[in-house]
Amino acid sequence: MKYLYFSAAWCHPCSTLAPIMAQVGQSVSVQKIDVDSQSALASQYNVRNVPTVILVNGSTEVKRFVGIQSKETYINAAR
Repeated sequence: MKYLYFSAAWCHPCSTLAPIMAQVGQSVSVQKIDVDSQSALASQYNVRNVPTVILVNGSTEVKRFVGIQSKETYINAAR
């Protein structure tokens, strides 16, 4: 499983979440996706707000988080 972390350079909450996702990335794979440059992927996963973090198994969505959660929330969800 891995996390798809949808963010944007202009998004202030995304900058707050970035260091948390860096810490999560030490335990679970995290792929950061810029919604402006990768809009097709954002559309594929129906991302309407940033930050959005989606836990996927292959290409199947397992869990979705919109907004900022704690590091522990992300790590526990991936177990």
